[in-house]
Formats: sequence, C-alpha cells, structure tokens
Amino acid sequence: MARRIESLFLDGPAGRLEALLEEPDDAPREAALVCHPHPQHGGTMHNKVVYRIARGLRSTGAVVLRFNYRGVNLSEGEYDRGEGELEDARAALAYLRGRYPGLPFTLAGFSFGSRVALRLGCEGVGARRVIAVGFPSHYKDRSALEECTVPRIFVQSTRDQYGPVSELEPLVASLPEPKKLILVDAQDHFFAGALDELEREIAGLG
Repeated sequence: MARRIESLFLDGPAGRLEALLEEPDDAPREAALVCHPHPQHGGTMHNKVVYRIARGLRSTGAVVLRFNYRGVNLSEGEYDRGEGELEDARAALAYLRGRYPGLPFTLAGFSFGSRVALRLGCEGVGARRVIAVGFPSHYKDRSALEECTVPRIFVQSTRDQYGPVSELEPLVASLPEPKKLILVDAQDHFFAGALDELEREIAGLG
C-alpha cells in the first residue's frame, strides 16, 4: 500500500510534540487521530498495536496522525498523570482538523490511549466515532463515559489481562447507545497472535 509519510513536530501545551502523519493512496475521506499506550510503560506512537490501528484506518481512506505524548522520545515536557496527555491529544487534534478542515474525524487509541481518546471524544469535540482498543477496565473513574453519546467501538482481546471480557462486557452494556463491542481471539492485552485480525477488524469498520 503506497503512502505518504511525514514526520513533524506540533506545538503542544508543554512544548513540541513529535508526530507522524500518513496519507492514504487517494484523497483522504476522513481524518483520524491515534493515541498510544501508557508513556511510563514503554508506550510510544510506534507501538505495534497503534501501528496496526493506523494502518487499518488508512486502508479505509483515512489520513492518520500519530503522536508521542509529552516526555516520550522527542516530545518535550514530562508525564502528567493522564491530564497533560489529554491536553496533548487535544493539541494534536487541533492540528489535524486545521490541516484537513473539511473532513469528518475519528479518534482512536490503545490501552491508556483508548482512555485518552474516549475522554476527548466524549467532551463533544465533534468526532464521528471513538475506537477504544484494549480499554483497561481497572480505571474506576468512568464519569466521562456515562453521559457520552458519541458512537463508541470497543475492540478487546479475549485474553486481555488489563481489561478482562468478564469486566468489559457489563461495563459496555451499562453505557448509553450508540456503542459496540468487538472481541478478537488473541493471547494477551497486546493482541499477540492476532495483530492481522485486529487490523482487519479496524479496516472493516469503514
């Protein structure tokens, strides 16, 4: 799949943010922002699950922006317990929307990044949908989700040690519509043995 890749730095609230923009073969029909997992546990925009999410979205015609939170690799600043990282995502989204102002947009994220994407999407920023991959169910503050009516798609490994299906199914069931839960038969939280299937599921969302 041919693509145009651009490495860039964005103006973030704590300094510059390292980012990667990937365009599809043809004129993009959607923009997508993908948020990476926890920065204190090795999470970066090059995480293999994040890469597969981005590639799946790009195959549907989306231009995809990935970025590193503050303090990760070449991004300036320091870890800020999820609050600063939410602000980083907001800044990255502002850049993406400014560059592609006429396109609808999707927010997506993996693990910690799924929580960031959901919080941002549920603020009413106008997202077409939020794709939450590997949502960690141990986060107890779910207030942002309880009133959220943005379409939410949860994609979870059947053997996710941080978001077991036994916990996630009742959580998703309790949330307001529209919502969807997709289970991928994988070995662990990182979709070991099923990255191809994960990418197909993302691509199949259209």
